[in-house]
Amino acid sequence: MTHKPVRKAIFPVAGLGTRFLPATKAIPKEMLPIVDSPLIQYAVDEAREAGIEQMIFVTGRGKSVIEDHFDIAFELEQTMTVRGKDISVLANTRLSPGNCVYVRQQEPLGLGHAIWCARDIIGDEPFAIFLPDEFMHGSPGCMKQMVDAYHQIGGNVISVLEVPRNDVSSYGVIAPGATNGAVTEVLGLVEKPKVENAPSNLIVSGRYILQPEVMRILEGQEKGAGGEIQLTDAMAQMIGQQPFNAVTFSGNRYDCGSKVGYIEANLALALQRPDMAEQIRAIALNLLK
Repeated sequence: MTHKPVRKAIFPVAGLGTRFLPATKAIPKEMLPIVDSPLIQYAVDEAREAGIEQMIFVTGRGKSVIEDHFDIAFELEQTMTVRGKDISVLANTRLSPGNCVYVRQQEPLGLGHAIWCARDIIGDEPFAIFLPDEFMHGSPGCMKQMVDAYHQIGGNVISVLEVPRNDVSSYGVIAPGATNGAVTEVLGLVEKPKVENAPSNLIVSGRYILQPEVMRILEGQEKGAGGEIQLTDAMAQMIGQQPFNAVTFSGNRYDCGSKVGYIEANLALALQRPDMAEQIRAIALNLLK
């Protein structure tokens, strides 16, 4: 059975990034670097690997630097070229004309509201969602693993990870059904359950493939936890109405919404870089003396 291809992805990047103040006073948290690329670049690269063509950024005030990042920096490239420097390092920062769209979320009304802001661009197509501060690192990438599963099963697909049982109260957790390899049927979603009430230890991890019908639910603007319009609530209403499955990601997740997770991601990726791994390892060992 063939399913509509996933050609579009939404990146909700309107948040204020208050956990990283004062660093994020003038720089969006999505532009904070992991070694030498910003978080948002890793998410876009992951989308491209999965065959996604159009990137939709839901932004807020002060986020124009994201738009600049994915534009052509003529003066920089010209200067580098004249000086004989290699500009290929900038290749992934260019998005093709018409393949990037910027939509403004004017009020911070929640993740569900941010996704709904892109409804007219999504139209009647399935679409992906990336939460850039959930840094998913692996090969193939998380979204590629999800798209491969989607081609087989269709419907709605979310990424999940297994965590220690005592940690589940910090996350959205799925109620699992039948399992086939890395794919698990989703029977329900519970947001930040108590440990004793959690239906599993599989947490939702910031990557989604959803059918456009979720936009019709979000149109109701119903508020949930924290008085915000929650994407989780809208997805929960789709369970039982459409196929809904989870793919357990084979790779590493770094919570770059927290300072500790952000530092962990930088250290982990630096240790994988041939040009710096030896030096970073020596520095880390010296600091641990």
